[in-house]
Amino acid sequence: MTRLERRTQPTDPVSELPELSAAERHDVATLARAASVEMTWRDVDQLGACRSLLTPEAAIFASHLPGQTWQQTLDTCVAIRGHGFEPVPHIPVRRLADLATFERLIADLVGDAKVARVLLIAGDSAESIGPFSATLDALRTGVLAAHGIRRIFVAGHPEGHPQLTEDDLRRAERDKLAFAAANGMELTFLTQFFFDAAPFLAWVRILRAQGVHARLVAGLAGPARLTTLFKYAVRCGVGPSIRALGARPALFAKLTTERDPESIVRAIVHARSSGGLGELGIHLFSFGGLAHTCGWLHALAAR
Repeated sequence: MTRLERRTQPTDPVSELPELSAAERHDVATLARAASVEMTWRDVDQLGACRSLLTPEAAIFASHLPGQTWQQTLDTCVAIRGHGFEPVPHIPVRRLADLATFERLIADLVGDAKVARVLLIAGDSAESIGPFSATLDALRTGVLAAHGIRRIFVAGHPEGHPQLTEDDLRRAERDKLAFAAANGMELTFLTQFFFDAAPFLAWVRILRAQGVHARLVAGLAGPARLTTLFKYAVRCGVGPSIRALGARPALFAKLTTERDPESIVRAIVHARSSGGLGELGIHLFSFGGLAHTCGWLHALAAR
């Protein structure tokens, strides 16, 4: 167990739900209106239903599933743009066969879908099929900057990483930030989804104490049944906060119960109200369905 994990053992996110002031309730709604959501290429037929639920030009991330082609990523981004939203494609660099593939992909995304931001990640593959093993390898090619993309999302790891130590993670964060600063790029850290706010808030405080001012975005699982959340949590390697899913025995006993992340959003807003946490955001993974997730965000923003 790492030092960060020891400091952030999960609590019951519902029983300890903080009471919010009027200003904090306003902040919850503001976070919801500014939130981004994530979809897969299979969700394209739900985009139309989301037009009345999200703000115009809301960011919708196009994930990259195992076995997915780059053409499917491009088609998804074109569809997102066509429905009035901003497409943000996932680019797992270990799945790029060569530099030419990277250059062609970015040229097509910019040209056909007007992509202005990307999420650059190493990806789940243990081995690279091409020359890129880390996000910095792809950043250093200059391909993104050459096509006018200077706003980059990269992965944040508040609950640690199975192959890296805390020191390794902090070093990687510093290296990416230094590269972005030296090359006029705006870097945002987006986390894997989690089920308890404590690890995220501890990570935010660590970075702020180190002088990091970048925007930090909390990845949250959108409303979905507990069975669905457990399935994706195990598949995606969610950290210690997965224990928060079973923190309430009565709820845990009903695996068909739907769980949403409002308690985590409220906890983040409550902590931020004391100051010092800087610019934060939320991002919703739509495991319970894209339209359903957008509908939940719409309702949260309207309260």
